[in-house]
Amino acid sequence: MEKTIIKYIKGLPENATAWEKRQHRRYGGITRVCRQINYDIKHGVTNEQVLELLEAIKTDSTYLYLRTEVDSMDRLAEIEGLFVNATQTVASPRFIVE
Repeated sequence: MEKTIIKYIKGLPENATAWEKRQHRRYGGITRVCRQINYDIKHGVTNEQVLELLEAIKTDSTYLYLRTEVDSMDRLAEIEGLFVNATQTVASPRFIVE
């Protein structure tokens, strides 16, 4: 999960080869990342671990290289927005009006 999120946040390097660009177009989108996170959650990762990782990327000095890149924080906010909204939707009770 961590590897997938970091790869998405880093994005493509400026000097990416044609192969890397094609692979990023095919597998590097936000839908694939969300699908992979959901797969990891289904197979043992908890929601708290995902949220802790997202928070660590924003605050921890280990991930400083990610925060210095231009669009990386925008991509992090995109993942966080989709994931937090999804967990709140699932956790909230549903009322059925008949």
